[in-house]
Amino acid sequence: MKHCIIALMTVFGFLSACRSEHDKEHVAEKAALSPAEYVNPLIGASTSTGKAGVYHGLGKTFPGATTPYGLVQVSPNTITGGDNGSGYSFEHTSIEGFAFTQMSGVGWYGDLGNLLVTPTTGALKTARGKEGVAGSGYRSNYSKKDEKASAGYYATTLTDYNIKAEMTAAPHSGMLRFTFPEDKKSRIQIDLARRVGGTSTRQYVKVVDDHTIKGWMQCTPEGGGWGNGDGHAEYTVYFYAQFSKPFKKLGAWKADIPKDWKRKREDIENDRYQAQVAKAVVMDSVTELEGDHLGVFAEYDTKKDEQVLFRSGISFVSMDGAEKNLQKEITSWDFDALHKQAVALWNNALSAMTVSGGRDEDKRIFYTALYHTMIDPRIFADVDGSFTGGDGKIHASANYTRRTIFSGWDVFRSQFPLQSIINPKLVNDVVNSLLSLADERKKTYLERWEMLNAYSGCMIGNPALSVIADASAKGIARFDKDKALKYAVQTSNQFGNGERGYTVEPFGISNTLEYAYTEWCTANLAKSLGKEDIAAVFDKRGQSYRNIFDESEGWFRPKDKSGNWQPWPKEGRLKQWYGSIEANAYQQGWFVPQDIPGMVTLMGGKEKVAADLAVFFDKVPENMMWNDYYNHANEPVHHVPFLFNHVGKPWLTQKWTREICRRAYHNSVEGLVGNEDVGQMSAWYVLAAGGLYQVCPGKNRFEITSPVFDKVAIRLDPNYAKGKAFNIIALKNSPTNIYIQSAKLNGKAYNKCFIDYNEITAGGTLELTMGPKPNESFGD
Repeated sequence: MKHCIIALMTVFGFLSACRSEHDKEHVAEKAALSPAEYVNPLIGASTSTGKAGVYHGLGKTFPGATTPYGLVQVSPNTITGGDNGSGYSFEHTSIEGFAFTQMSGVGWYGDLGNLLVTPTTGALKTARGKEGVAGSGYRSNYSKKDEKASAGYYATTLTDYNIKAEMTAAPHSGMLRFTFPEDKKSRIQIDLARRVGGTSTRQYVKVVDDHTIKGWMQCTPEGGGWGNGDGHAEYTVYFYAQFSKPFKKLGAWKADIPKDWKRKREDIENDRYQAQVAKAVVMDSVTELEGDHLGVFAEYDTKKDEQVLFRSGISFVSMDGAEKNLQKEITSWDFDALHKQAVALWNNALSAMTVSGGRDEDKRIFYTALYHTMIDPRIFADVDGSFTGGDGKIHASANYTRRTIFSGWDVFRSQFPLQSIINPKLVNDVVNSLLSLADERKKTYLERWEMLNAYSGCMIGNPALSVIADASAKGIARFDKDKALKYAVQTSNQFGNGERGYTVEPFGISNTLEYAYTEWCTANLAKSLGKEDIAAVFDKRGQSYRNIFDESEGWFRPKDKSGNWQPWPKEGRLKQWYGSIEANAYQQGWFVPQDIPGMVTLMGGKEKVAADLAVFFDKVPENMMWNDYYNHANEPVHHVPFLFNHVGKPWLTQKWTREICRRAYHNSVEGLVGNEDVGQMSAWYVLAAGGLYQVCPGKNRFEITSPVFDKVAIRLDPNYAKGKAFNIIALKNSPTNIYIQSAKLNGKAYNKCFIDYNEITAGGTLELTMGPKPNESFGD
């Protein structure tokens, strides 16, 4: 009897165990979220310099609604002025309104933030007012408790007016839903002059019918904007907007801004300017109006919880274009259906990479990072393919989509290597856009930081050449390579180390090293076209980095025009801005991606370099905020953790990439240690957390490192890749098992710490077995 009881208990235990495992699987299945559900657009949404501890601020992302690479971003704006490129910072307590265009993660004062829509009640106010001063303008305090941000959606409550505001988007258009209180003076007002880094300088509006208006806002350097005017941004935003509730009349305000007043960032921030706007002439009814500082409003008598919706198409081509964009994309007033459509677009885009294993927090960081890499370079063409070219004329292209916002100095490092795997068409769109822009503007060189057709000249180097050479090396180029080479040669000759073999101040180290790299890129492109004479010239220039290495100091050092060394600072390599932009010589000096063996030899060999790299990382603060050593908050060092792979210590690459993923990225507003920089900061995480990284765009070598996740599945584009998917599997992976013990590629033993791009795009599986201690024989 006893044995029977034991047997029954054993069977019962087995069944219970089965049920338990089944229940766990069921719960896991039930808890599984779609990629879009993991996205938290509030990650990085702060411009606070105080919390960053440096003038660059934190992530500078925007939390509003957009679609993958969409032209429209409907987002809350908490501030006009300062170095607040996103127009929003989480610690601000009031919102000016909700704009239809934004930038992501930029400094240099920013731009866009156009078509600012604000729901209000009570007496009309024409000026935005001051943060923290109740009733000083149309801005309103808002409820942090009610603030919600997700892929394709944003909502909050404007507490001064007791109005709930929700927004969603389509690629060229957006919709807002306002839930009003009972009030005889409810309204939707639009500040047409508003612009993040200054003001638009001319506006126009026309009433089409009792629920439709159209118009434009002209933005010029005289009104500040990108670089406070120094970025040369000059564009016109056209809109075609509709209200769900017909208005009996459309009112307007017109501020009298004296002709001799300047209208850049610092001017429009001051009290004098705002006082002038506050006493603008208000017109109860207009049918057509043009001026220098305009706003319009539709006023309603609303019942409690009455919803009034606003939708608008946006175009950089024409009002007709804006109308076509809206009519093509938003055909009803069904806000929830449009929101669902936006989420579907995000789920499809984010499915380019899927991850499993790891913490829920890690997935939220990963998918939000992937989301942030899909904001720019955004669509610049209308739904019919037409776009405004650099010559101011309207063009159309059948073989590429015109795009804009190329943050070159940032994104050539990680963003474009990532896109070359998951979205190679986008890479070609950008190259074609840059080549066409140069043709249209009749320039002899390619722009380094393009925004809305502007040759802004922002930052340094020739990053477009990196993107071009990389696409060519990978065999994914779908652009005129002969034209690309012509511009690469001209760009390198105009902005490069030239026959002198180095670049003088400012930023003699940064410029010399970065030009040497892109001159090498020019050589590689020339070789692919059989132009050996051109290749020989630029191969030699690719070695220019050697000309500024001072053996007496054992490091890179800037020279003057006569070839003499610049004085060595008492702080040595740690002196910020010594020959280096946004960095010190210690940080910038590691940038010789085209010839790492040559760099290592100059620096004293592998063991000496490995020891120096160890110091570079060991002295980093725990929170990895801005510092003098490995400074993940800024781009020049982003490749450095992977240099351990090149000096025979790949386990230290594995250690430090996992540490950076853990310490520099978080699921929080302050979750990015530096500016997002238009996808670069997030692209680094996506690649590194997935177990890959490309140190030198133009060479097809991808470093292998320790994945954060148990499995990473990469969807490949059949128009460019031989395979359908590439998978990275990490067996026995955990926060402690961070070291690669062994590897297999498609079932065969693999003992390299790198993999070729063509092996990735051929499809297959890289299987890594992980452990708690380094296997120093792996990857040697």
